[in-house]
Amino acid sequence: MKGVLCKAIDAGVKSGAEYVEVRAQKLFTTMLTIKEDRVEAAKHGIEEGTAIRVLVKGSWGFASIGAPNTETLIEAVLDSCKMAKAASSRLKDPIRLDETKAVEDKVVLNPRKHPSEISIEDKIRTTLDMSNAAMAYDGRVRNCTVDYLDLSGTNFFMNNAGTYIEQDKLYVWSRVAATASEAGVFTFSREEIGSTAGYEVFDVEDPKKVGETVAKRAVEQLSAKPPRGGVFPVILGPRVVGTFAHEAFGHLAEADLTLSGSVLVDKLGKKIASDAVTLYDDGTIADAFGSFKYDDEGIPAQKTQLIRDGVVVSLMHNLETAHKFNVKPTGNARAEDFRVEPIIRMRNTFLEPKDYCFEDLIEGIRFGYYLRSVRGGQANVDGTFQVGIEEAYEIVDGELGKSLRDVSISGNTLDTLLKVDAVGKDLELSPGRCGKGQTAFVCDGGPHIRVKEMLVGGSA
Repeated sequence: MKGVLCKAIDAGVKSGAEYVEVRAQKLFTTMLTIKEDRVEAAKHGIEEGTAIRVLVKGSWGFASIGAPNTETLIEAVLDSCKMAKAASSRLKDPIRLDETKAVEDKVVLNPRKHPSEISIEDKIRTTLDMSNAAMAYDGRVRNCTVDYLDLSGTNFFMNNAGTYIEQDKLYVWSRVAATASEAGVFTFSREEIGSTAGYEVFDVEDPKKVGETVAKRAVEQLSAKPPRGGVFPVILGPRVVGTFAHEAFGHLAEADLTLSGSVLVDKLGKKIASDAVTLYDDGTIADAFGSFKYDDEGIPAQKTQLIRDGVVVSLMHNLETAHKFNVKPTGNARAEDFRVEPIIRMRNTFLEPKDYCFEDLIEGIRFGYYLRSVRGGQANVDGTFQVGIEEAYEIVDGELGKSLRDVSISGNTLDTLLKVDAVGKDLELSPGRCGKGQTAFVCDGGPHIRVKEMLVGGSA
C-alpha cells in the first residue's frame, strides 16, 4: 500500500500541488436492527476505497475512488489537480495550511474480544437480550428497537510532508429505544453503548440490564406530570451537561463554524462563563467513543482546553483554520469515510469536575428541577439552544420530589454558562453519533452542575 500511495503523492506534486494527501481504508462492518423479538435487518460487508485531496494555487481539489490500483489512483490525483486549478481562478482568498511535522507510525489495536471474531449468531443473541429484557419488564412497554453496529479495519494516510500512518479502527455501538403507553399517555426512552475497546464492552454494559433500564425509564414517565413552566434553578445531570457541552457550546467552538459567524467569533481570550466552568475536547481518553491516535489530516489527537475558568482559550482546528488563527491544529479533522473530505469535528467533549457532591448542589434550592437524562437537543450559531429532557424531578426544599415528563430547557449558551455557580466532583461520559453533514462517533458528558436560573418549558 505504501508504494502505491507514494506514487500518487509524487504525481500530485509534479502537477503543481503544494499539498497532497491520500487516505485509503478497508473496513469491515456489521449492522443489525432488532424490533421486539425479530431481526428486521442484518448486514455485513466490506468497504474499501481511497480519498485524494490536493491544494493547488490556494484551492482544494478532491476525488474518491474504490479499491485503489496505481493507474486509477494517479488518474484521480491528476483530476483533482485539474479541478483545483480551475477553481483557483475564481478564488478571492487563497487557502493556506499550517506546517506539520512528518510522522511515520503504525497503530495496532488488540482488543480482548475483536468483533470480527464474534459470530453473527452471538451478536444477534446480544441484541435480542436487550430487546427481550425491555419488553418483559412491564406490560405497558409497547415496543423496543435495538440497533447495533461494529466497524473494524485499517486506515492508511500519506501526505507530501513525509507523513505515513497505518491506523487500526475499531468501534462497537448499540442503541436501545423503547416506548410505553397507558391511558392515552405515550413515553419514550433510549440508551446508547459505545466503545473503541472491542466487543468486551458488553461485559461491562450487561445487555439485559441495559434493556431493563430503558424500559424502567419509559414506564416511570407514565405516572409523571409535566413541569410548571418558567425560570428556575436547575441541577443538570452528566448526560444533560454533555448534550449542552456538545450541542450548545461545542459546535460554536469548531473553528469552521466560528468563522461562519458563530457567537464565539470575537470571544477568544474573553470571559464568557462563570469561574466554575472549564471545558475540554479530548481525543486521547482510553477506550472512549471519540478517541483515536491521529486525525484524518495525520495530526496527533490531543486534549484541547476550550474554556479555562470561564475564559475561551482555544477553538477546535484543522490545518486550514489553524493557519488562519495563527495557532497549531488540534487534531479535530475527521471524515466519515473515504467518500468525503475531513472537516472539523468534536471528539470527547466535557466539563471538568470540581468539588461539590450532589447533596451540596441541591441544598438550599427551595423549588427547582433536577434534569437527569436527555432526549435530544439542537443549537444555532447565534448561541440559542433547546434541549429535550427525558427524565426529570422536582426539587423542593433541597430534596428530590415528583418525577416529571415532557420537560425542555432553552436559552442562550453564553448567558447559561455565566449562571453556572457550582460543579460536581463526579464525571460521566456518554457515547453518541454526531451529524454535521457527515456522521462522527463522539462522547460527551461532565459532572452534575447547578445553574442559578434556566428557562424550563412545561404547562402554565
